Amino acid sequence: MTDEMQDPKKPSETSRRDFIAMSVAASLVAAVGSASAAGLPVVESNVTVKTPDGTCDAAFIHPNTGAYPGVLIWTDAFGLRPSMRDIGKRIASEGYSVLVPNPFYRVAKAPVIDNAASFNFQNPADAAKLQPLMGSVNAPGNAEKDAVAYIAFLDAQSQVNKSKKIGTQGYCMGGPLVVKTCAVRPDRVGAGGSFHGGGLVTDKPDSPHLLAPKIKGEIYFACAEIDKYAPLPLIGELKSVLERAGTNFEIEIFPGTEHGFAFPQRHCYHKAAAETHWERLFDLFGRRLR
Repeated sequence: MTDEMQDPKKPSETSRRDFIAMSVAASLVAAVGSASAAGLPVVESNVTVKTPDGTCDAAFIHPNTGAYPGVLIWTDAFGLRPSMRDIGKRIASEGYSVLVPNPFYRVAKAPVIDNAASFNFQNPADAAKLQPLMGSVNAPGNAEKDAVAYIAFLDAQSQVNKSKKIGTQGYCMGGPLVVKTCAVRPDRVGAGGSFHGGGLVTDKPDSPHLLAPKIKGEIYFACAEIDKYAPLPLIGELKSVLERAGTNFEIEIFPGTEHGFAFPQRHCYHKAAAETHWERLFDLFGRRLR
């Protein structure tokens, strides 16, 4: 078991990995815009995935030739939109076949939020828009049903190498959905990455952190030092539960960061942490999915 929960006052330890990250531009959009120059040329298509509760609209992105490990991306609370497609392209260009579903398909087709950059969580009218959306995927059992369907979709595609494990990653709201995915298909999911995930530890009996004993793959948690959705005391509780379960995990606290640090469009964007999150992700996937 790997167990690295950094003191927020100490700098990140990047020298411990041999992996050398690609140079990442300050903007995710700029990074994936040059994906074909930096890595493999990719193909993007709009697809539909049948689930027990209906039909999910999604983006499927993969290199234009060959079969590669599958990756499932769980979006943040703003859902499937151009910036999440760009993230999918960035990952696909490194040699993965990526599915980015609309997690809110039960309520509406994507995009569900017109302008995430101008969204104000302090505005009751804005916040009210998210409640039914997030409620639809976070209802008991829904994310698990969806994860099984999404993995089945990936395994049915010729561009997915089914001899390799599947990876999953998620931002914000997607963090706990990564945990649920790792737990519901432990035989298939080899690695999960949660980036400033919120709601990882709750007081409910179905809290994601309680799924730790079911996880067989490796899971990485990148946490903000300042995050009301995942305060450090709860991250400490997450660490304790993962340790007791014998889970293969790593927790890393990024000093001086806030919730949402990986997104250039947010006021809390932290360039160094955002670039490091790519390094951590590709290190994890490179070790566990190849």
